[in-house]
Amino acid sequence: MSNVIELLLFFGLLAATAPLLGKWMATVFEGRPTFLSPVLGWLEGLTYQIAKIDPAFEMGWYSYAKALMLFNACGFLLIFLLQIFQYFLPLNPQNFPGVPWLLAFNTAASFVTNTNWQAYAGETTLSYTTQMLGLAVQNFLSAATGMCVILALVRGIKRKSSQTLGNVWADYVRTIVYLLLPLSIILALALVSQGVVQTFSPYVEVITVEGNKQTIPLGPAASQIAIKQLGSNGGGFFNTNSSHPFENPTPLSNFLETFAILLIPASIVFMYGCLVDEKRHAWLLFLVMLFFCFFGLGISFYGEKLHLSLEGIETRFAIPKTLLWSVSTTVTSNGSVNGMLDSLSPLAGGVALFNIMLGEQIFGGVGVGLCSMIMFVLLTVFLAGLMVGRTPEYIGKKIEKRDIQWAMLAILSPSACILLGSGIASALPTALASLRNKGPHGLSELLYAFSSASGNNGSAFAGLNADTPFFNLTLGLIMLITRLAIVIPSLAIAGNLAAKKVTPPTIGTFSTDNLLFAILLVSVIFIVGALTFFPPLALGPIVEHFLMLKNLGF
Repeated sequence: MSNVIELLLFFGLLAATAPLLGKWMATVFEGRPTFLSPVLGWLEGLTYQIAKIDPAFEMGWYSYAKALMLFNACGFLLIFLLQIFQYFLPLNPQNFPGVPWLLAFNTAASFVTNTNWQAYAGETTLSYTTQMLGLAVQNFLSAATGMCVILALVRGIKRKSSQTLGNVWADYVRTIVYLLLPLSIILALALVSQGVVQTFSPYVEVITVEGNKQTIPLGPAASQIAIKQLGSNGGGFFNTNSSHPFENPTPLSNFLETFAILLIPASIVFMYGCLVDEKRHAWLLFLVMLFFCFFGLGISFYGEKLHLSLEGIETRFAIPKTLLWSVSTTVTSNGSVNGMLDSLSPLAGGVALFNIMLGEQIFGGVGVGLCSMIMFVLLTVFLAGLMVGRTPEYIGKKIEKRDIQWAMLAILSPSACILLGSGIASALPTALASLRNKGPHGLSELLYAFSSASGNNGSAFAGLNADTPFFNLTLGLIMLITRLAIVIPSLAIAGNLAAKKVTPPTIGTFSTDNLLFAILLVSVIFIVGALTFFPPLALGPIVEHFLMLKNLGF
């Protein structure tokens, strides 16, 4: 009963706070003053002054995209160099050597794309400088990148006969100064109060009760944990992520960290409704996303009930809290864990896998998650228009051939990377040598690795050894490709829509804020997912589930 109450409290609190935060975010990004303006307005102005930014200067979609890509390329180079030369940099009390270049490439690609895939153990590989100046900074910037993309798309939908989408630098600054930084400070202080470590001290060596020596890793963890959760990043300071007692020591810290995963992605939905003046439509999208969450949770609980095993479950939090986290982290592009996904029941692990395969538009990452959902919304509107013989419209804008071409590129590119990557890996002995499991579970591990990279998620079935030249290179490239595959189409569609005139609604306009549209949207998402991924899912987690029922394994 206590678990049911906690779940109701969790989603009730989300439904109560997300509209409020979303409305406040809309005020921020409209450039209007808020209660934080007197406190942080000087920081925004100082940033503009130092960087010589004119926040009133407007950019077209191509200029906006170009600036975004160049800025992220600089971030990629910085993280790569920090890892290569970390031995010579300060705040390296353990004297960690430089990271091998393929692993450094993979990690740089991972953090600049908001993936935070970790083919390394943080406490044995990276110095404090690399963790703070490289990874933690990119946790802010990669999340802000996603916010810039959704803001540009919102302006494209809202504006009429316009060639501009706003100023990318102003969007970056406002996202960090007024949203990510304040929330991260609040959450970091709350986590420190619960016992999450935050120190520059060297690791501590202790003697155990058996008389053996043990090294206790320390570091500035709380500050990175806060932004990893809020920014849909997910990369843990320690190797075992939020199952580590120094990252997640108490039931309250677990609740706060789980809630932080969904808070900003859910709030962005309501921000969107306020900015385009379609609040009913925003609530519909929010309820569709909740439906997928509850659907996945239900199947996960059913699978674990049949599994009858606590393997991989963090006993401090038990099965319900682990399953809530596994669903939350995969319906977003967060990727953090408080248990071992590889040890979940085949159905619970399959739900986590399918959530990522869908493109993580069910809340998704900061900004880009809603962009992915809007791609499916445009596809649904287009199909509905074809069925009734009308030109499809969405919030007063006609949806035409080029818009759908860009939307399909955003939807299908990650799917292609998952299937092609998994297929190639399944045929290469060097890739198969990294698997610790054979049969359907081994296939699930491969599928999950490429799905996690393609969905910019970062979580993993840990039975796969990903720190190899093949996986470091291929997964790193896929992270970069699929990040571009949602960012570029979203900005291109924004540019197309901004240039169009607004069409007044008529009696024949297809409504996007009623139950019929919700059913169509859910159906399109499921149909696309099933047609694309049912065969590999059938050979992986589904067949493993039936083998488990017969007590068979590989």
